[in-house]
Amino acid sequence: MLMEIVAALFIENINVRQLYDGGPTRIDLSGIQFSLPAPQPVPVTITPHLVVLVRCPADHSGQGTLETSFRDGSGKEVARNAQPLQVEPGKFRYSLVRGELTYEDYTTIEAHCRIDAGHTTVVPLTLLPPVEG
Repeated sequence: MLMEIVAALFIENINVRQLYDGGPTRIDLSGIQFSLPAPQPVPVTITPHLVVLVRCPADHSGQGTLETSFRDGSGKEVARNAQPLQVEPGKFRYSLVRGELTYEDYTTIEAHCRIDAGHTTVVPLTLLPPVEG
């Protein structure tokens, strides 16, 4: 069995805490977003945080590579991130991926995430015009 991506989301903040001393871990995510206003008119470069939650089966080595390819609407790769991944067999963990994304227009860039040759999870991030005012 391969390691699996349980979820992948663009977020503003993450907080990890134990429910009680020595107990299970809780991951609090806030500011989950699928779109955001540009900080200024395009072209603009942003560096959003993508959190990827990973599950490792008990019979797996726990070693792998998390690959994230950021693609524009035509499928062209505009940024890429690859990082080694180590997860204790039978456990979960999260990894943060930070892409430097340049938007030439108000459009969507998708993060295509996978571990080694596993299933690809796709997460969109749409850039909206700046808020006026």
